[in-house]
Amino acid sequence: MEQVKQNFSIKDLEHLSGIKAHTIRIWEKRYNILTPNRTETNIRTYDLESLQKILNVTFLNDHGYKISRIAKLTDPEIGKMVKEVASTASEENRAINSFKISMVNFDSNLFHKTYLNLLESKSFREIFLEIFIPLLNEIGLLWQTDTINPVHEHFLVGLIKQKLYLNIAQLETSGDYNGNELYVLFLPENEIHDLGILYLNYELNFHHKKTIYLGPSMPLDDMRYLLEIHPNPTFISYLTTEPRELSDFLKEFDAVLCKDKKMELNLFGSKIQSVDPNSFSKNIKIFKSIPEFANQFSS
Repeated sequence: MEQVKQNFSIKDLEHLSGIKAHTIRIWEKRYNILTPNRTETNIRTYDLESLQKILNVTFLNDHGYKISRIAKLTDPEIGKMVKEVASTASEENRAINSFKISMVNFDSNLFHKTYLNLLESKSFREIFLEIFIPLLNEIGLLWQTDTINPVHEHFLVGLIKQKLYLNIAQLETSGDYNGNELYVLFLPENEIHDLGILYLNYELNFHHKKTIYLGPSMPLDDMRYLLEIHPNPTFISYLTTEPRELSDFLKEFDAVLCKDKKMELNLFGSKIQSVDPNSFSKNIKIFKSIPEFANQFSS
């Protein structure tokens, strides 16, 4: 079993805070901002408290406070100043930092507290589009650079899913739908990363569109029955790791679900980011982002 990462390198701090490692070294030497531990080979390592401090210092520095002034403050004074600045500064940056700290510390209480604070001034949709999406994009980068362990990502995504399920349920129980369109949301076989498709389900319900959510790893053959009941749905899928070959998946979709007529298929996810939207037949629509898709429903 993989151990959870508790100590961080200076490169980890760079990725998490956005402050270059060279600058962090200068801050240590000149202002004693951090006091790293040292390995037997004299390599810097940092604990969770150091991570939290560098995030707080970065926040203040980004909002116009000189590092020389910050360095004279105690840790409690830095924390107090962050709260004061956060009350008038960008909620987004502060919230993203709080969510990152909650992820690294496996602190669900901090996550929920930060979320509830955001709800005082933002809708769930605004929180997801303005904060969760940038956060998740950053988490993806952090995971690729080994700054965080995959278990951190799973913890954070699980908490975000809780909020999604709650908000989707609230919309679905209203039964307030516009038009006759029906959207069928699914992930291809062996694709289990369902956060994106879950949010698309929320987005469609938010715009009063009727959906059938089928979830992860759905064989195309099993969906043919739907066409006997609903002859003209729009299919939506979010491709992160599957299918291995996009062309094979589209051929199967055509063969299985488009026998009588061409069914519309909307595609999202990292697997389609580099493809040319004009290289497919007209029933295949490529969306490079969720906001791009959501904007079509805005009047």
